[in-house]
Amino acid sequence: MEMKKINSGKLRAIGYDARARLLQVQLDDGSTLQYSGIGEGLWQRLSSSGAAWSFYRDNIEEEFTAKRVSGSAPATKNSLDELFGKS
Repeated sequence: MEMKKINSGKLRAIGYDARARLLQVQLDDGSTLQYSGIGEGLWQRLSSSGAAWSFYRDNIEEEFTAKRVSGSAPATKNSLDELFGKS
């Protein structure tokens, strides 16, 4: 899938596969999320929006379920452990 670089809020890149109706977004923390069932009209509005981050949050993030396809794994260590000397 071809990704379009974007710098809007936390969005860094967006891409769309029309045949699979699949939207992929890359966030500023390096994680990549996929959303299925995205119509081409919604993709067109996102990709041409002057406020893509707001559009994404209002119309995609809140309406569709994301599948994480890459990014940092959640921390397995409690950050307070270092403070209290646990390893």
